[in-house]
Amino acid sequence: MMEVTIYTDGACSGNPGPGGWGAILRYGEAEKELSGGEESTTNNRMELMAAIAALETLTRPCQVALYSDSKYLVDSVGKGWLSSWEKAGFIRKGKAVPNTDLWQRLLVQLRRHSVRFIWVKGHAENPHNNRCDEMAVAEWKKIKENS
Repeated sequence: MMEVTIYTDGACSGNPGPGGWGAILRYGEAEKELSGGEESTTNNRMELMAAIAALETLTRPCQVALYSDSKYLVDSVGKGWLSSWEKAGFIRKGKAVPNTDLWQRLLVQLRRHSVRFIWVKGHAENPHNNRCDEMAVAEWKKIKENS
């Protein structure tokens, strides 16, 4: 299995508001940057989209180390919350789990790839995470300017 390293970040201007995400995929010496955004979204959705878009880009099953500064993403998978939500039909405390559509897309990728989520402190010393933040912010600024 190919070993791929992914860095991700999401950003939003307002919550909800215009949002963006950025991702860097690294395999050996090769590196690919991805980014995108939405007109009206939340920071959590953009954090999820960064991971999903990066994983969906991979053309075959891979071993992935995915770095994110989102506790929402990392803890939901790592602490088993996502698994519990799925077993409960994405209902928690009588309400739909927020972002169910994205969690379901992520689950497809988690079944396809072997993914290890690693939390990194945002806006700190990780240059790849900082670059993902720059791309995410650039995306929401582009959307805001064109609105």
